[in-house]
Amino acid sequence: MNSQAMRTLQEALMKLPGVGTKTAARLAWHIVDMDAQDVENLASAIRNVKQNTHACPICFTTIDKDRDTCEICASNKRDGKIICLVKDPKDLDAIEKAGTFKGKYHVTGGLISPIAGISQEDIHLRELIKRIGENDVEEIIIAFEPTVEGDATSLYIARLLKPVGVKVTKLARGLAVGADFAGTDSVTISKAIENRVPI
Repeated sequence: MNSQAMRTLQEALMKLPGVGTKTAARLAWHIVDMDAQDVENLASAIRNVKQNTHACPICFTTIDKDRDTCEICASNKRDGKIICLVKDPKDLDAIEKAGTFKGKYHVTGGLISPIAGISQEDIHLRELIKRIGENDVEEIIIAFEPTVEGDATSLYIARLLKPVGVKVTKLARGLAVGADFAGTDSVTISKAIENRVPI
């Protein structure tokens, strides 16, 4: 690319997950060819999502700044005695799209990974234990991706919650090892929840 502005845009796009050099270049060229108003709308939407969202103080999913809690936490129609533990809000969205889970959620914000410098103190476990104590929670469903970090974090949480007396289950292995939740079809996710197993 002969343009410094194009190179800067390409480098910025490469910071997005799954976007390599070729994809970033293709997107950059597409943006250059877009109508000026469409480019402004895109830039405005990116700024808006960063400035006008925050984490739900109960489950830690992403919500608009003008809301106190997310719709799921506020709903009386959801079963608060069952909490599904997910790594991030996109995993919550994937499970919601499956349409079978009727409990509530808790977003950890990451998985324990000594290599990446993430410990149990860096994810929302303290808040989870508080929720369990305050809401008579009966079951925690761990819905982490089947990776080394996901399995290690699941095991840690199961041991942590054993003295509390809460049933801890994990999704059945309908998911491929290393699978990304957001890219998994709804039927597979539904079956994994339905056939969950104790840890």
